[in-house]
Amino acid sequence: MGTSKIRMAIIGTGGRGVDCFGKLLRRRDDVELVAFCDPNPERMRQAAAELELSPSYHASVEAMLAAERLDAAVVTSPDFCHEANAVAALDGGLDVLIDKPLSTTVKGCRNIIAAAAKSGKAAIMGFNLRHVETLKRLKALVDSGELGKVFLIENREFYDGGKTYMSRWNRKYECSGGLWIHKGSHDFDIFNWLLGFPKPYKVSASAAVNVLKPEGLPFALEPGKPAGPSCDRCAYQAKCPDAYRLDADAKWGEAAEACDGYCKNLCMYLSDKDTHDNGIATVEYENGARASHLECFITAYSDRLYTVVGDKGMAEVSLRDRSILVRPRWSRETILHQLPEAAGGHGGADPSLVSSFIDLCEGGGGQAAATLEQGLLSTSIGQAAELSVRQDRTIFMRELLD
Repeated sequence: MGTSKIRMAIIGTGGRGVDCFGKLLRRRDDVELVAFCDPNPERMRQAAAELELSPSYHASVEAMLAAERLDAAVVTSPDFCHEANAVAALDGGLDVLIDKPLSTTVKGCRNIIAAAAKSGKAAIMGFNLRHVETLKRLKALVDSGELGKVFLIENREFYDGGKTYMSRWNRKYECSGGLWIHKGSHDFDIFNWLLGFPKPYKVSASAAVNVLKPEGLPFALEPGKPAGPSCDRCAYQAKCPDAYRLDADAKWGEAAEACDGYCKNLCMYLSDKDTHDNGIATVEYENGARASHLECFITAYSDRLYTVVGDKGMAEVSLRDRSILVRPRWSRETILHQLPEAAGGHGGADPSLVSSFIDLCEGGGGQAAATLEQGLLSTSIGQAAELSVRQDRTIFMRELLD
């Protein structure tokens, strides 16, 4: 593209689209954010004001493509819209970054992959964990053979912010594909990546809402004084330790809500939901390796804790502490890798992800850190975990992948 700027669109002007990608792209000299696409016009206006931009506004990708000359787009719409939005953008000749998950179903992933192949455009997955320096160092340790042949991985994610999923669209299976896809797709991808992408064989999972339900309200109700329906409107906002306040973010204010009825901070205890606030999923691969993923949104802190075991040693990882402790198998020695703090969202991962996408758009010859095919593999495990919970059985991956 020479010295011209990449004409970029954001499809989905919510928190991830604006507060992450929008702000990062806004600061770049080689990108011009020229268009927003979102069915909520007020949200687009507020997003533009927040970013101090004057983009065009469009309610659909098709309308945007008909009106604008664009080079690329970032897809950050709700998960169930990823397939339609990504396919439309690719069919329109745009390079595309699709934030995780690729889609909520294997079928949807395959449709996006087919559209990308037909278009010949650059299309990558937004797996920002691949860009976290601690995990990049862990991957290098695994690939070096220092741990030997890895046969077992455990991840425990404790995420205090995850409780707000029950206040947002993510709480609905029809919108997110379930949290094993929306949230777990990160972690299943890391398993696949560390192991070198073996084919998954079977998945078993158990999950439930154990805490974030009406009887779990962390305060006593007063006679004739109901709680909810949202934190902003709740009579108990001042005393609820889980109150989810939107503060002055006008993207979610009354004017935006009036456009489509969407409220971002429903009471996480009283909201209608069919996802989970905690669960455990296990994956067995055809090469015999096994991995387990625990996610819990009822916690006092946030961290991802990995244990990776090989036949020559094991590694214990904390993303919060940016540490990797290696324990060689036949030694009392321990080796600590302590990584420095990185600037930028998600421990410096978000700026790195954006830079890798821009490099691809500019034809820099780089390779995507995470491909669409790898996005499909992650979604397939998440979909299997959801089926396992909902059907109370082990899911053999041939049911989804063959």
